[in-house]
Amino acid sequence: MKGLYMLLFSALAFTTSEAQNKFNLLIGTYTNTCQSNGIYVYEFNAASGEFKLKNSSESVVSPSYLSVSADNKFIYAVNENGDQSAVSAFGYNAKSGKVTFLNKNEPLGNDPCHLINDSKNVIVANYSGGSIVVFKKNPDGSITKVQQILQHEGKGVNVARQEKAHVHQVVFSPDKKFVLSNDLGLDKIFIYKYNPYSNNEMLTLKETVDVKAGSGPRHLTFSKDGKFVYLIQELDATLTTFSYDKSGSLKKIAETSILAKDFKGGTGAAAIKISPDGKFLYVTDRVDANNISVYKILKNGAIALVEQQSTLGKGPRDFAIDPSGNYLLVGHQYTNNIVIFKRDKTTGKLIDTGKKIELCSPVGLLFTKI
Repeated sequence: MKGLYMLLFSALAFTTSEAQNKFNLLIGTYTNTCQSNGIYVYEFNAASGEFKLKNSSESVVSPSYLSVSADNKFIYAVNENGDQSAVSAFGYNAKSGKVTFLNKNEPLGNDPCHLINDSKNVIVANYSGGSIVVFKKNPDGSITKVQQILQHEGKGVNVARQEKAHVHQVVFSPDKKFVLSNDLGLDKIFIYKYNPYSNNEMLTLKETVDVKAGSGPRHLTFSKDGKFVYLIQELDATLTTFSYDKSGSLKKIAETSILAKDFKGGTGAAAIKISPDGKFLYVTDRVDANNISVYKILKNGAIALVEQQSTLGKGPRDFAIDPSGNYLLVGHQYTNNIVIFKRDKTTGKLIDTGKKIELCSPVGLLFTKI
């Protein structure tokens, strides 16, 4: 009898371990260049790197970037489609992977490219529109019409890319008291005070922070302890480190380039993320570089380059690290695949597994619980 109990316990432990190693991988895509249903949900095994398709949305137009509600029941997506752009809300069943359209509304600006959400609001960056808009959430998870719009004005020194404001990202501060927003067109980070309970003034400008002229700030991420911010600039591949204090202020402390010393060609820095243990920083670069740089994060917030390697595809727009930290997945917009790398948790280095998810124009990747 004791042996039977041990056997049952072992089986239960194995089943629990298996379940803990499995996550949903959500993928947002462009739908205007190849056949895509929009949003895809894969089950991903973080122990083995294996994956399988669970479900997808139906005929959703270019849901490029996604944001999932804290309760894991809703997905919010930007529909990046010029003057036909929208922001959409979906019901999400994590177990089955089913994605159910709820509603959509106009973002009052072209080409929304990034978004975040909390229990009250969905906040969106309009790239071509050069604005930030805020939608309130309805009790059923759907979104209202825009309740607040903040229009950025001005231009930068790069005539081709900075002819006007281009808001590229919105990010909550760790304590959710502020929203930081990168404007590629203006070479500025906007810092807004955040009041989620307001009806039409959820965001109020606290200050702006200038970055190097012509650099084009794209995406930033906070260190795990919230004391530092790492910003990647798209136009010249600058990587800037800031200290951050709880009053919502940034102070530049270091700057480097993610370009190799002998590199010649086009650059288009894209995504920046930190490993779940907070020890390593990863940054992708596109155009001719098509690589990913790995940095070790030191105790004082400084970074040290570990390696730089090819992402094995063209257009590494976004990537995601699974919650266990075992794997890093890079989505390639132009080679229509997601390359799966194994992570060495000690060194931060990446090893190609040879596994790929073949998928039309993947743009935004994120993991959720099942």
